[in-house]
Amino acid sequence: MPTPENHETDAVGTTTLAGPATATEDSPAAANTRTVTLPRFRGRIIPTLDRTIIMVLPPVLIIAAVVAVTVNPEGAAALIGRLRTFVTGGFTWWFVAYSLIAVGVCAWLCISRVGKVRLGGPKARPEHSNFAWYSMLFACGQGIGLIFWSLAEPIMLREETPVIPTGANPGEGGLVWTYFHWGLTAWAMYCVVAVCLAYSHHNLGKTLTFREATVDILPKRAQRPAGVVVELLAIIATVLGLATSFGFAAMQFTSGAVNALPFEASPLVWAIVIIALGLLTAVSAFLGVNKGMKRISETNSILSIVLVVAVFVFGPTVYILSNMTQTFGSFFQHFIPMSFWAEAEGTGAPLADWQDSWSGWWTVFIWCWVIAFSPFVAGFIARISRGRTIREFVLGVTIIPSLIVMVWVAVIGSAGIHYDNESGQISADAAADTSSALFSMLEMVPWIGTLLVIVATVLVATYYITSLDSGTYALAEFVSAPKKSGPWFRVVLVASIATVALVLLSIGGVNAVDTVQTGTIIGGFPFSFVIVLMIINLIRRLRSRTAATRQLEKDINDPEPRAEDALCDEDGIPRHDPRLGVGPGTYVDPQDIS
Repeated sequence: MPTPENHETDAVGTTTLAGPATATEDSPAAANTRTVTLPRFRGRIIPTLDRTIIMVLPPVLIIAAVVAVTVNPEGAAALIGRLRTFVTGGFTWWFVAYSLIAVGVCAWLCISRVGKVRLGGPKARPEHSNFAWYSMLFACGQGIGLIFWSLAEPIMLREETPVIPTGANPGEGGLVWTYFHWGLTAWAMYCVVAVCLAYSHHNLGKTLTFREATVDILPKRAQRPAGVVVELLAIIATVLGLATSFGFAAMQFTSGAVNALPFEASPLVWAIVIIALGLLTAVSAFLGVNKGMKRISETNSILSIVLVVAVFVFGPTVYILSNMTQTFGSFFQHFIPMSFWAEAEGTGAPLADWQDSWSGWWTVFIWCWVIAFSPFVAGFIARISRGRTIREFVLGVTIIPSLIVMVWVAVIGSAGIHYDNESGQISADAAADTSSALFSMLEMVPWIGTLLVIVATVLVATYYITSLDSGTYALAEFVSAPKKSGPWFRVVLVASIATVALVLLSIGGVNAVDTVQTGTIIGGFPFSFVIVLMIINLIRRLRSRTAATRQLEKDINDPEPRAEDALCDEDGIPRHDPRLGVGPGTYVDPQDIS
């Protein structure tokens, strides 16, 4: 056995093992010359037919959706509008219940004994510093959305805030609802999906996919087809979600740029922005998590701190401090009523149109958004969280980002409300173009307004690059697992997503992008049931964790060479297992090889 000096572990759990050069390829000693990726594979080897469906069907369905929206935009928008009305009118209660389930499960994971379980086995240690970890999970989870809504939502909710009475302090209710929509509950919804994926992958050796985190709770006969369906939903939601967000990011970046540069927004400018952001994302995806995503995410965090501190110092500081104190108290006072509010007073008769419902505009819309984006956000968070205990993971993914969100919204939102009270300009700009609200406010900051507009514009670009980068990693895992995806494959995925965004904007314009994004978000409704099933499976796995399970976690995360490594290819997949008499491409029950 080699000494510790004979191997080196990188940030994705890959251990390069030094051993005798004379070992033959199929001998146990050959394990000493191989690169072992931890955790060792204990998942399902996907049949060729299933793999073909997973790789071929999503592009076909995505192309069909894009064609349908661009050829008949009015018909597509009308259909999606009816679906949105159906979901809002009949299932607001379900989204409220789902959000409560997410918060409740996160609380259970923290206070129960399972919180001590370490992702990656008892000897695993975090691969990233806390600053890098928080930067990456925040950038992929919410950065671009918070840039967009941190001021737009408080401004748009100045006059209508259920649960929270309208008092003498204008905008208080809007700030509190923004804390709620982008804070603890939203992060708990991401966290509960991420911890399901993380435990399944790092501790049980499954691939980092929804199918492997979900289907083994189902009857054996249903597991294979259910796995295909679950993976198709995850892939399609990821591609369309990233593509439409790409389109909106291009428009918001342009909104910021036109404030500092002498040109006007146009489809040509949007196309140039998409191509530029796509190229930067492709470079980041090619370089990998440590050299690309990590560095850009840390830059995001630094620029975000600069932006918030500058608005606080040069803006209405006393008002910001007073409003922050008051609205924080109001948030904690109204958190439970907001969490349970399902707009029951509007359900006495069928809902004619989703626009008649407050929740249809806000809570249902945002919760659907979070669910639809969960595949890639949670997948990436799970990927970068090896080595942390479940308790540390849950607290880190929920509490810290929620506090960051509240401080961000309190500073940016309070400054915007203060300036809007004086002129009304921000409300007018937000009504004309929601993405312009932040830039309108920043221009009003004395002395450094123009500089802050530039910083915010750069943040739009870098936050979206990190979102697309993290989404590309998750998507590559969904498509290629159990094979490992290479950097060029991730570059191709970036190019494909950018192409969808480019086609939507150039052919269908803003309405096409909005229609596809709304359709994707409505797709969060059926996907929420998949996530609930996955949560139940996680609870079952953790509650039935035995001595054999703990030994499995140790074995598959052992960095030292093992005889089984000689039977695996470069992706860690068994070429042939003499215990089972199976070869590559065979559908193997995970219990049979664990």
